[in-house]
Amino acid sequence: MIHHVSFGTSDIARSRAFYDPVLALLGLRLIKQDAAGAHYGVSDILFSLVTPVDGRPATPGNGAHVAFLARDRGMVQEFHRLALRHGGQEDGAPGLRPHYDAHYYGAFVRDPDGNKIEAVTHAAA
Repeated sequence: MIHHVSFGTSDIARSRAFYDPVLALLGLRLIKQDAAGAHYGVSDILFSLVTPVDGRPATPGNGAHVAFLARDRGMVQEFHRLALRHGGQEDGAPGLRPHYDAHYYGAFVRDPDGNKIEAVTHAAA
């Protein structure tokens, strides 16, 4: 089981301006912010935005992404809208992805640091 996921960022304030509304929609809340970063959670799952401990610039990993579970297709659409409104970049509009599963409905965006995130539901229309 995964305990937490962290993304590096070069600008905590910019990342919070993006992630605060996007993660709130998905049910994750800001637990704390400290000098190292911002930490969100729900239940036993944590998501953190941190400045790299080695002091080097944060860079996104090619091929890596995090998918957040959405309640329904409307939530996936709202995730996409909020992400783009708060500085995210388009990386796959909301829609069915039948090559994954007949009911796989997702949307992909890049956060302000270039990390790929997704909201997905398997709920039928």
